[in-house]
Amino acid sequence: MEQLREMVDLIARHTPDDGVSSSPIQRLDLIRSSRPTEPMPTVYQPSLCLVAQGRKQAVLADRVFVYEPARYLIVGVDLPIMGHVVEASPERPYLCLRFGFDPVALGQLVLEAPAAVPADGALPALGLTLCDAGPALLDAAVRLLRLLDDPGGAPVLAPLAERELLYRLLTGPYGATMRQIATGRSRTARVARAVAWIRRHFTTPFSVEHLAAEAGMSPSSLHAHFKAVTAMSPLQFQKQLRLQEARRLMLAEALDAATAGFRVGYDSPSQFSREYRRLFGAPPQRDVSRLRASPELLTAAA
Repeated sequence: MEQLREMVDLIARHTPDDGVSSSPIQRLDLIRSSRPTEPMPTVYQPSLCLVAQGRKQAVLADRVFVYEPARYLIVGVDLPIMGHVVEASPERPYLCLRFGFDPVALGQLVLEAPAAVPADGALPALGLTLCDAGPALLDAAVRLLRLLDDPGGAPVLAPLAERELLYRLLTGPYGATMRQIATGRSRTARVARAVAWIRRHFTTPFSVEHLAAEAGMSPSSLHAHFKAVTAMSPLQFQKQLRLQEARRLMLAEALDAATAGFRVGYDSPSQFSREYRRLFGAPPQRDVSRLRASPELLTAAA
């Protein structure tokens, strides 16, 4: 497919090194990895991830998503993901673009292209969806990437390219998901408020009743809709964030397991070690030692 070949060329030329490269175009990042990577936790934010070459796996709770060339991932709310590149080599590196959603631009477009929305009591869609990219969406993505070679025209033309990209997503198979992201009164938006609150307060205990009040929902409604969007309960979501942050602290700040666990809200070192091993497959000290010995496995974040 010609669009994919051009995407590979554009992303490869603008990502000289492995990892995430920010671009001069607002909200557009480029990702490259020349080798398979270790499963790493990260928080995906509302965005489009479109693969040009290679293959990656993302795990949300117990659900597995594999995205490869001409497949795109829509992230509707902040979600703790375990992701890793599963197919890449120096000759054919993993190449991907990530484009963050601007809620203002998306909301304006939704107003201009209205569509029916689900009934208020209906469960929202999962906050992570995977779909095949058609020619129209690939064309829009290529036009946005071409602006990397046109720094003079990018400030004027990038908003037009972004508008076309968002329009293709709104009119695609998961257009309803995009609309839910943009509608502030939707159940997805209320769950997003709950997610944002947990991210700000993940080190401290909370009650579902308090979280429901923050989101403007009843406790039973919040529990059902939160799980529909994130595939987790609010407390499971908090646990994922705690363990991800503890791993980051041990790697980046050289904290020991007990200190990292306490820092993220654990009172019991044994409980922290047990839950850490359940998520990452090894006790904290062994897991961190292995990652420090192979830092090349930690690249590629989307």
